[in-house]
Amino acid sequence: MSGVFNQRNIIIGLLLFSIAFPFITQNDYYIHIMTLSFIWMIGVYGLNLLAGYTGYLSLAHAGFFAIGAYSLGLLTVKAEISFWLSFILSCLITSALGFLIGLIALRTKEHFFAIYTLCVGYIIYLVIDKWDSLTEGVRGLIGIPAPSNIGSISFQTPTSKYFLVLFFLLLVILIMYRIVYSLTGRTYIAIRNSEDLAITIGISTMKNKLMSFVVSTFFAGLSGALYASFIRFIGPDIGGISITFDLLIYLLVGGIGTLSGPIVGTIIIVWLSQKLQFLQDYRMLIFGPILTLLIIFYPRGLVGGYISWRMKFLQKREQKMELKRAVSNDPRIDTQAATEKQVKEG
Repeated sequence: MSGVFNQRNIIIGLLLFSIAFPFITQNDYYIHIMTLSFIWMIGVYGLNLLAGYTGYLSLAHAGFFAIGAYSLGLLTVKAEISFWLSFILSCLITSALGFLIGLIALRTKEHFFAIYTLCVGYIIYLVIDKWDSLTEGVRGLIGIPAPSNIGSISFQTPTSKYFLVLFFLLLVILIMYRIVYSLTGRTYIAIRNSEDLAITIGISTMKNKLMSFVVSTFFAGLSGALYASFIRFIGPDIGGISITFDLLIYLLVGGIGTLSGPIVGTIIIVWLSQKLQFLQDYRMLIFGPILTLLIIFYPRGLVGGYISWRMKFLQKREQKMELKRAVSNDPRIDTQAATEKQVKEG
């Protein structure tokens, strides 16, 4: 039974459910919320690659998310460049800025890195908020176009946008899978476990950390660009630290350093938030204690906790099977057991 619920089968099950979801519900509001969840998942996967697999917690993730969103908005609204070209450029711009910032940020470690990226994220937010002539400041950027048609394929309905975002999410999951189960992924994990040891065995830690940081910012930019084209109105708040903490909560609840964690955590928190909208003012009073208890008892999140339980279960089952094989192969054990039974009955 436990073999049914491994990470691969969980992802396959969620994929089949995602494909069938619009046909099951046929409710535009639910499709809207699920599409938004997919967009957040892409951003969470970027954070997971850097924090979960490389061991560097970036608190500037919302800033890169905002760069992707504003790049698409400015290129389409003010520069009047075609949507898909602007979409590609927005991801590349975010990655390029991520490369430049990563060159400096990755010279720091642990909490110094987190504090530095927190400052970078706040600077990005201030630039967006105060540069009125470019970003429209607190008024926000409106009139961002929806994805343009690709041949005969149109993206004007909620269902078509849903499947477009789902396509990019699946692409991100595939990329993450190929990274994690490759030599590059093993290198990231080695850096996370012990950077000093990784250096001693010849790993270029700076190069690999920078690559992880750039891919992480690329996912954030992709998520931001999809968000801008989906909502079609953006303001400085999308670059605020609250967005970073929301993404971090999704990751911690689902399972940091796991492939299916971002999916599980985002789905649970986004839909739970929708169901508890009437308690919006007391949101943190509800999620705060729950998150604290989760970190105490399940530090690797729900998926990580399940993986740990499954490994213990398989170990115990293997021990029992080895004991049974030892009993069946050693007649002395059977004789001794029979003697003990006779003594107890006698």
